[in-house]
Amino acid sequence: MSQSYQPNSEPIPAHRRAMILERLRTLGSVSINDLADYLQVSASTVRRDLDELMQEGALERTHGGAISPRRLLSTFEPANAGAAATSQKAAIGKEAARRIAPGSSVILDAGSTVDAAARALLALDIALTIVTNSLSAAEMCGKSSKLRVVVVGGTLRNGSATLWGEPGQGFLSTLQADLCLLGAHAITGEIVTESSIEGADIKRALMRAARQTILLADSGKFQPRSFCEVCNVNTLTEIITDDGLSADLAQTLRRSEVKLTLVPGGGT
Repeated sequence: MSQSYQPNSEPIPAHRRAMILERLRTLGSVSINDLADYLQVSASTVRRDLDELMQEGALERTHGGAISPRRLLSTFEPANAGAAATSQKAAIGKEAARRIAPGSSVILDAGSTVDAAARALLALDIALTIVTNSLSAAEMCGKSSKLRVVVVGGTLRNGSATLWGEPGQGFLSTLQADLCLLGAHAITGEIVTESSIEGADIKRALMRAARQTILLADSGKFQPRSFCEVCNVNTLTEIITDDGLSADLAQTLRRSEVKLTLVPGGGT
């Protein structure tokens, strides 16, 4: 039996709308009654949220609910997105591995491009301490006797190998690693964004736990912004992407004074 509506326990609007989008991503369509029960808010509050999100282009309204618009599919990385830019991701990963000195401590974010960097680190065959919230990166790095692998705790994100939330974020606050290799869902102008509040939170925790952060993103990630802001690019040490990045975007990034490295593989 669903719980009754309790107005004093409503999530704040931004959090509530992030929860709506996350549920929409999972289910593909949602009803007003389902969301009211899920969020423990009134149906009228849900209608207002859906109308706001529709105006932002984040969903399409239907009679009694909402569905994901076709353009929203580019907001959430599809299951086969890793195959779309395999050569670019591999080149970015190899370039990132060149920044790693023996004996370093390296934080690896979750994501296919950072996984490419993990494969490149394995090929270096050097002693490192790896800290990660990615089960796939942990499994990969665990194959080498020279890599000490520390997996942060947390909740497993449905449909992925990503850990987020506590106790991982608390644990990360106790660390000061040499370098963080960060992934991104989208980079728009000078803003790095994620599709969920939890995803943005863990990325910020990963960044705080390292002295330097390098963002790894193929040129396809330079697209309309996702729901939650992670950081401004001027807080990064470097961005490594492929040469498919447009000249205008490259100029915007360089104006922010972040180091930008373009690797061959994406075309010009």
